[in-house]
Amino acid sequence: MNDQAGRVLVVDDDETVRDVVRRYLEVAGFTVDMAGDGAEGLAKFAAHEPDLVVLDVMMPGINGLEVCKRLRQVSQVPIVMLTALGEEENRIAGLQLGADDYVTKPFSPKELALRVASVLRRARMPRPEPAAAELADGDLRLQMTARTATLGGRELPLTSREFDLLAFFLAHPGVAYSRADLLEKVWGWDFGDQSTVTVHVRRLREKIERDPAKPTRVATVWGVGYRYDREQP
Repeated sequence: MNDQAGRVLVVDDDETVRDVVRRYLEVAGFTVDMAGDGAEGLAKFAAHEPDLVVLDVMMPGINGLEVCKRLRQVSQVPIVMLTALGEEENRIAGLQLGADDYVTKPFSPKELALRVASVLRRARMPRPEPAAAELADGDLRLQMTARTATLGGRELPLTSREFDLLAFFLAHPGVAYSRADLLEKVWGWDFGDQSTVTVHVRRLREKIERDPAKPTRVATVWGVGYRYDREQP
């Protein structure tokens, strides 16, 4: 078993998908538990306490979004959602509920195994002590130790990844970063679906911009990526 290995719970109602994913994860050195629906997935999570959950969105009974919501009420275990191509609303909903990443079907089992290893590696890395106790831009403030964010005195409901992305932007204003740069510096991945960054930026804009359709803080740099611009005094 390699140093990235751990226990992974795969929750998917498609037996073929479960079996293929299991074989690739086991080749990568992971111990794999499987569940065919949401209720079984929640029961096996409670019984085995896996290091990561691979979770299909569309399942009969308790669907993947509800499972993700219930898991987040009791645990910060990394969650990788499986969504069908074109199910953008489900991807956004999963990220809102606290999923760490998503993979669209049809997918490469080998890439999924690599993504699982990468998410786990990132989750296991000790968080560095923040250089500043607080990051601020006008009425936008981040308390780094408490990991809370406020805008105009109102607390923002940021997911863990949205907080990390906003903290990175606030610490590096005026610098244009590509999606690949952000994927590496914020997510800690040197590969992966760059649309993950796009979705997180969109969600972040909805929470911090006065008009998300005309952002003034998180600007799009055409042909490059994104840049954080401080508010003018």
